[in-house]
Amino acid sequence: MRYADTFQVTTPGDCEIELARDFEAPVQLLFDAFTKPELVRRWLLGPPGWSMPVCEIDLRVGGTYRYVWRKEGIPDMGMKGVFREIDAPTLIVVTEQFDVAWYPGEALNTTSFAQKGNVTRATIRLRYQSQEAREIARRSGMDLGMAASLNRLAELMAERSRNVTASTT
Repeated sequence: MRYADTFQVTTPGDCEIELARDFEAPVQLLFDAFTKPELVRRWLLGPPGWSMPVCEIDLRVGGTYRYVWRKEGIPDMGMKGVFREIDAPTLIVVTEQFDVAWYPGEALNTTSFAQKGNVTRATIRLRYQSQEAREIARRSGMDLGMAASLNRLAELMAERSRNVTASTT
């Protein structure tokens, strides 16, 4: 797995993992990629071979989302949560809980977007209910899955940015 030069994974607190990556795309395009099902299912797939047959998003505070990932020979993996805060196009805060828990409790996922010039940084901070849960997540290889997903997202952003540029000329 190739990490992008701007991909960073840190542990800013005992219960947190933070992932960050820069994208050459306007902040609104990146926000849309995180909140529109037709875009989410194109990039949030983890390692190669996975698909997302279920991607439901009710984008409002108190609204819910549900994702189900599928790979041949492996049981489906489902996740759901509730939107706690939305400040479009710069902030999304949601809970995160897997159907079959592989770490204890749920996590709070805070995704922020900051644009400088033609580059937008996406920062995803996951706060787990315990240090034990954070360590299980850290050891799972989730950074590899997220790196693969964010590489796909970079390709999607490049494609969509070209389409926006072409439609304005």
